[in-house]
Amino acid sequence: MRLSRSRIGVVVLFAAMTLTLTALAFPAVLGLDKADGNQDRVIASTRFGPLTEADRDFVVKVRAAGLWEYPLGEMVMERGTTKEMKTAGEHLVVGHAGLDAMCREISPELGITLPNRASPQQEDFVATVDAKSGREFDSSAVNIMRVTHGQIFPAIAKIRATTKNTLVRQLADLANDTVLDHITVLEKTGLVEYDKVTFQQTGPAKLPREKVTPPPPQPGERVLVLKPRPDLNVNTATPAPTPSPAAG
Repeated sequence: MRLSRSRIGVVVLFAAMTLTLTALAFPAVLGLDKADGNQDRVIASTRFGPLTEADRDFVVKVRAAGLWEYPLGEMVMERGTTKEMKTAGEHLVVGHAGLDAMCREISPELGITLPNRASPQQEDFVATVDAKSGREFDSSAVNIMRVTHGQIFPAIAKIRATTKNTLVRQLADLANDTVLDHITVLEKTGLVEYDKVTFQQTGPAKLPREKVTPPPPQPGERVLVLKPRPDLNVNTATPAPTPSPAAG
């Protein structure tokens, strides 16, 4: 899939962001791989509390997730073959628009540079789904996203339990609700292959650094904004419980 298509639904905000050469410059490794180095190292003292490498990387990860899951959500809304698929797409779009808004709100306060593109690995996820059609499209979209959401879920809990920064804590709260909601609506499609998903969640492949790192924005590049969708009547904060697979 061409890059322009992977950024469907994105508009620009009239505020420029530039790269810095400080400790808050772009993180080294993001995506589904683990970042190198001492994640507990404090890299800045802010009025909201100390900011660690893990805190900084978490904010960028949340932003990067929206840069591929939002357009994929739009794709699912359009091409999903069932009502449950289209509902999942709506939740992805609304949830990531909300997370994106918070990331853009707190990043200037914390001195964090946000990416405008997802990582190559994440763009490959979108391309993989885009190449499918019909039920294969549905299954591919659901299982890729169920793996990625399952991997980030415990990372959110760890950040929420350990961060001393109040803004990062607020983002973790919202991310926890949103990701749980997304996991729930994905499971309600009935297409999650649980054994396969569990294996991929617990044993992700070790990928080269350049595959899992979102490219930093260029000097003077405007911040991309994931367009809010007030036209979609979706609540991503309180998902209903998902029945156990064994119950079926």
